[in-house]
Amino acid sequence: MGGPSEHSPLGIFDSGVGGLTVLQALRHRLPHESFLYLGDTARLPYGTKSAGTVTRYALNASRHLVDKGVKLLVVACNTASAFALDEVAAAVDVPVIGVVEPGVEAALVTSANRLGVIGTEGTVRSGAYQRAIADRAPSIDVRATACPLFVPLAEEGWGDHEVTDTVARHYLEDILAWGAQALILGCTHYPLLTPSLSRVVGPDVRLVDSASAVAEAVISRHRDLLKADDGGKVTIQLTDASERFRRITKAILGEEFEELEVVDL
Repeated sequence: MGGPSEHSPLGIFDSGVGGLTVLQALRHRLPHESFLYLGDTARLPYGTKSAGTVTRYALNASRHLVDKGVKLLVVACNTASAFALDEVAAAVDVPVIGVVEPGVEAALVTSANRLGVIGTEGTVRSGAYQRAIADRAPSIDVRATACPLFVPLAEEGWGDHEVTDTVARHYLEDILAWGAQALILGCTHYPLLTPSLSRVVGPDVRLVDSASAVAEAVISRHRDLLKADDGGKVTIQLTDASERFRRITKAILGEEFEELEVVDL
């Protein structure tokens, strides 16, 4: 049996619905590609778990997708990218792209001198964004803050809600008072909260979403793996299916997925 070909799908995994924002960005830029998305919904959130547990989950998910024949793997979870990207890359035999590096590259394009980073407790604790920014632009000031309630708010579909506004004001008060000029959304769930976040940060603070940056990274780094024709197919697998996931999937991707395959990792 041969390995993956140009007609093999691109694999994407996340702890839940957040990675669908990355899937949508990839579909927009690569309409001819097929995708296999895995949401580890039975074990979310990753952001409150230890580095060892996150790494174990990430390796399970990655090996599953590679066994299904994907030709490239996108780790669309910031916590998994922060804690386990090197381990995942060493464990599988296909190219691996995380979300931290593309997100930092997109943030630097804003020319902001003060960058704020928001993410899960795990992502902020890892220091992955802070190190990546310091390596590329040591003169830029960086502050990071954890926003643990943002993931359940996104999962609930409350991206444009007064409760989310209130929570965001609480979490972002210090980082905005410090003078952040751009804010990296260091969790792929957070773009789902853009309406509320935009109201809270105001028009002078740029929100940096890594989803489109990941799509650009896939194209620029691995153009040789991409195909130029044929219609794309999207397959979604979950470790636990729920009506909430189905509802948010439709809201993000703009279509109903009747068949959500439940898998056991």
